[in-house]
Amino acid sequence: MHDVLLMRHGEAAPGYPDTARRLTARGEQEAEKMASWLSGRVAEGELAMPRLYVSPYARAQQTAQHLCDALGISLETLDFITPDDSPGAVSDWLLEQPEGDTPIMLVSHMPLVGDLAGLLVEGSPEQGIGFPTAAIAEFEADVWAAGCAQLKRFTQPSQLA
Repeated sequence: MHDVLLMRHGEAAPGYPDTARRLTARGEQEAEKMASWLSGRVAEGELAMPRLYVSPYARAQQTAQHLCDALGISLETLDFITPDDSPGAVSDWLLEQPEGDTPIMLVSHMPLVGDLAGLLVEGSPEQGIGFPTAAIAEFEADVWAAGCAQLKRFTQPSQLA
């Protein structure tokens, strides 16, 4: 069993096309704060070093780069974790991942992160939760099927010093 961490990207500026929207200065600060917090947890042995997967959209890539820099890890881009992708497809992908102790971390967008949280915990995307920008939800499960996960922790930048 491994944990799954879902992170919404930091605050992004408006713009077009959606795929190219970039983080604001506040979004950069949010991502940096969360990256530093995660790095501290890894250093203290509270969290194993995660495998990092990220949406191809610019704002998610920027957010993930802060994590890469803080944790000294690389990222892999997944084309099916963009805002309007299917939470069921992501759940199916999680089911295919090998067993292990390495957490999987996904950096993505609303509504996908909220819908995926609802699917994993409640069995229904409609039961999802709202994610402030740069928030991280941590889940554990024996199997990554609908309704089989438990939310362990939910942290947003405003909670950190």
